[in-house]
Amino acid sequence: MPLGADLGIFVISLAAGLVGALAGVGGGIFVVPALTLLFGVDIRLAIGASIVSVIATSSGAATAYVRDQMTDLHIGMFLELATVTGAIGGALLTAIVAPALLFVILGLVLLGSAGLQLLRLAELPTEASPPSPAAVRLHLVGSYPDRSMGRTVGYSARRIPLGFALMVVAGLVSGLLGIGSGALKVLAMDGAMGLPIKVSSATSNFMIGVTAAASAGIYLSRGDVDPRIAAPVALGVLGGALVGARILPHLSSPAVRRIFVPVLIVIGLQTLARGLGLA
Repeated sequence: MPLGADLGIFVISLAAGLVGALAGVGGGIFVVPALTLLFGVDIRLAIGASIVSVIATSSGAATAYVRDQMTDLHIGMFLELATVTGAIGGALLTAIVAPALLFVILGLVLLGSAGLQLLRLAELPTEASPPSPAAVRLHLVGSYPDRSMGRTVGYSARRIPLGFALMVVAGLVSGLLGIGSGALKVLAMDGAMGLPIKVSSATSNFMIGVTAAASAGIYLSRGDVDPRIAAPVALGVLGGALVGARILPHLSSPAVRRIFVPVLIVIGLQTLARGLGLA
């Protein structure tokens, strides 16, 4: 691959890692179309590089978010039980469920969620209500330092059964369609469980790495990870993720939503187009 192409892939991956770390979705959603449309990379190799990029995003951003006390490890590991269960079920259902219909439904859900997020742009973090007994027993209560507000913001998970069920759906969709479910994870934590958008984004970054690492071995064994492509992607995404991890603590919650909403729209449109056979 020419040096200019390597540099171009690196720059695009840098931007993808930055946005992915801020939105909690990983950079793969931008890396795959960029590699295939701009650089003519085979779709299988692009997806393999995307898996590497998601792991890089999670490794780079999650470490910084844990250090800055923004990632909730208890919530992340608790919800991973749901996503892994859903992913296994999705993998078993791939032979009997029509993926095209699921892509259309998922695309419409993501676009509708983007509209709901727009309505919440002016929302600021509020003091946490008294945690429920279930949240206390499961250690789903915490706080994080919000540097944009200059104070510590407390929170506790609400509607835990609903959040857990949505995480099963996120894993199911991921297993059925072979796509990352970072956007659905953020929506479940932020919308259903009432967690602050920054905590949702940071915790999602931690979770997507666990999910991607579980499937990376399959792509490696099939030869779908080309080091000449994956290396500049991983380096770029890692660099962007580290920058994003430094920026997120200083952003206000509405600013994070302004980043997340366009990402939702892009993912929703891509998913819808794929379901309709246009992608």
